[in-house]
Amino acid sequence: MIVLIPSFEPDRKLLALLRDLAREAPEVAVVVVDDGSGPGYAPLFSDAAALGADVIGFAANRGKGAALKHGFAHIARRYPGQSVICADSDGQHAVVDILRVGRAVRPGSMVLGVRAFAGRVPLRSRVGNVITRWAFRAASGVAVSDTQTGLRGYPPEALDWLCGVPGDRFEYELNLLLRAREAGWTIDEVPIATIYLAGNSSSHFRPLADSVRIYLPLLAFSASSLIAFGVDFVALLVLNALTGNLLAAVIGARGLSSAVNFVTNRRMVFASRRPLRSTMLRYYALVALLLLANYGLLAWLTGFGLALALAKVLVEPTLFLASFQVQRSLVFGQPTATAEPTGPAERREPVGIG
Repeated sequence: MIVLIPSFEPDRKLLALLRDLAREAPEVAVVVVDDGSGPGYAPLFSDAAALGADVIGFAANRGKGAALKHGFAHIARRYPGQSVICADSDGQHAVVDILRVGRAVRPGSMVLGVRAFAGRVPLRSRVGNVITRWAFRAASGVAVSDTQTGLRGYPPEALDWLCGVPGDRFEYELNLLLRAREAGWTIDEVPIATIYLAGNSSSHFRPLADSVRIYLPLLAFSASSLIAFGVDFVALLVLNALTGNLLAAVIGARGLSSAVNFVTNRRMVFASRRPLRSTMLRYYALVALLLLANYGLLAWLTGFGLALALAKVLVEPTLFLASFQVQRSLVFGQPTATAEPTGPAERREPVGIG
């Protein structure tokens, strides 16, 4: 087990964490990534190295995602075959929780140390987690209790994949969760303590800029379907007014909106590498099923005297979520194959920190 700690302008809580790890788990190696903290922090990182940590890093700040990927690549080279536990340097993760997450790592799965958000938790952290958790589930179909946790564990066979996921700053960890299912990874959760010191004042999270980075992938996953909904909505009303035939209006509107949705999703949202023909067959099989459901629900609701526009607004959210899940997992996503564990190329004893 290797503990990976990305660190930007840390305080002495980093050194306290290293001492606690040395005392509680002297057999565990620690890699610390200096994310361009600058010359003023060189003495602190020298102290970390003196405590036995393997200190690497950048001359200039690149972001948490870049620091994590740099650490993963280093661990794959120097400590092959070792699982990796990522922890923050600001004292938010207790050693007992780091080790608990490490013991839960298994082949084919990433492990999240999830916080209960009980007690005195900064409002921005509590609200941010609730919003992101809801949006993440709506966009991915995966229920994750704590999407923003920095305490995570990965098996050794995940390192190559971890290095290839896009994102250099705080959005990187959300990207990992968004892409886990299609890459064949399951997500396990381990409860951990919720620790915030001095109102989380040591956090380098920038509420506006980094929130945009985190939520942007979710918006990208959802925007295409929302655009298609707008096209479908307008076309349905226009065609129904012109023809007076609900079935014809539904078919025509869905044909137009599905073409917009297919092109946008394939090229911009999912960047699918599946062959065009098989992707199109899958997509339009889904369109046919959703078309029947759409017509059936609209006919049922309007039969009760509900206005067509209102019926459309009620029906579409349910079909939107169902459509998105199927598109992401079966239509545009890559075939899932759970990665097999790869044994260590050579056995090396972990470098202790005591």
